[in-house]
Amino acid sequence: MKKLRVGILGLGRCGAFIKSLYLNDAEFVATCETKAEMNYGLKELYGEDFGFYTDFEEFLKHPGGMDVVIIGNFFHEHAHYAIRCLEEGINVISECLANATMAEGVALVRAAEKSKAMYILGENYQYSTECLEMKRIYDEGTMGKVLFAEGEYNHGLISSKEEADKTRTMYLRSFEEHWRNHLPRTYYVQHSLAPLMFVTGSRPVRISAMAAYNVNGTTGDKMIGPNVKDRAAIMITQNDDGSVFRVTGCSGWGSGDNTYRVCCEKGQLEIMRDDESLLVNYDENYVPSGKERKTRYIPEPDPTEAELIEKAGGGHGGSDYRVIVEALKHIRSGVQHPLDVYFATTLSSVAILGHRSVLNNGQPYDIPDFTKEEDRLKYENDYETPFYGTDGSKPTIPCSKN
Repeated sequence: MKKLRVGILGLGRCGAFIKSLYLNDAEFVATCETKAEMNYGLKELYGEDFGFYTDFEEFLKHPGGMDVVIIGNFFHEHAHYAIRCLEEGINVISECLANATMAEGVALVRAAEKSKAMYILGENYQYSTECLEMKRIYDEGTMGKVLFAEGEYNHGLISSKEEADKTRTMYLRSFEEHWRNHLPRTYYVQHSLAPLMFVTGSRPVRISAMAAYNVNGTTGDKMIGPNVKDRAAIMITQNDDGSVFRVTGCSGWGSGDNTYRVCCEKGQLEIMRDDESLLVNYDENYVPSGKERKTRYIPEPDPTEAELIEKAGGGHGGSDYRVIVEALKHIRSGVQHPLDVYFATTLSSVAILGHRSVLNNGQPYDIPDFTKEEDRLKYENDYETPFYGTDGSKPTIPCSKN
């Protein structure tokens, strides 16, 4: 099997994937970083031919080429670099928010459709052992069709600058224009919504959202900066199969956790907050033969996989390892990954239009279907953003309701 040659844009986050690459017949051949000091020791680790670049266009020209680029630079700046990779025929694994504006989403879809390369969203939470078990049971069909689901992702608050320093928060948003200082609560929706879409196959077609304002002021939190006064955004999506989801983006109430619940015609699946066990709960009239009405257990990975996850570093409970396994498998086979460019831009559209709903008192917005050119045309010039640009451009909309 040919070793895939992989480059990384943004070692700070994506360095967590390197061990997984080598465990899956791939090699790390080049990186692009704005921080030149991160070059120290890389050639000793990865060989004399390893490439360290501070210019992205030079990175794309790395001798010997690259089969895959993992994109993990600033949260709101992935789309441009993904598009350039696709234009060069390089497969893309893109972290978190695929596009920070609706126009970028249109451009990204058009680039992916023209390219011979594959675009894959590098979202990881749906690959937790618990979510994979939920999907396995849902796909069996014994629960019937999904009617309602909930997804929550929460980072607890911090109480002081001293604690912020200890938890690297100031490092994570070290200057005023940093994206974390201007991140609306709906924008970090991937960890709450993507697993529900993955488990059920449902696609959001309409979004309405309202924010919970912190009336006592803010001391900041681990994920989102003090400019954002909303502590949570509660989003309701109507989906293409008639189901309804209630999700948060990154909420900021006390106690950090994440959880999922999928309510179906014949029963419910729920990850419990107290111990992350999975509750499988059938209606008494629909208990499958040979099963209990209620079971609660902590799913465990296969022992062989568990060993590989440990070797890879175990990031996010094994989810980081599985991101690489699934992405490389689909790139090698040529079979489109389920977290494709349409999945990715749907998530981004929920994030972006969800925030507009917050700013407009819960007004519903239709989620465009970017498989359709008529929907793309509506948004191809829509560059509204709450973020500062690297070119010094200022936000065009507020990052918070209050």
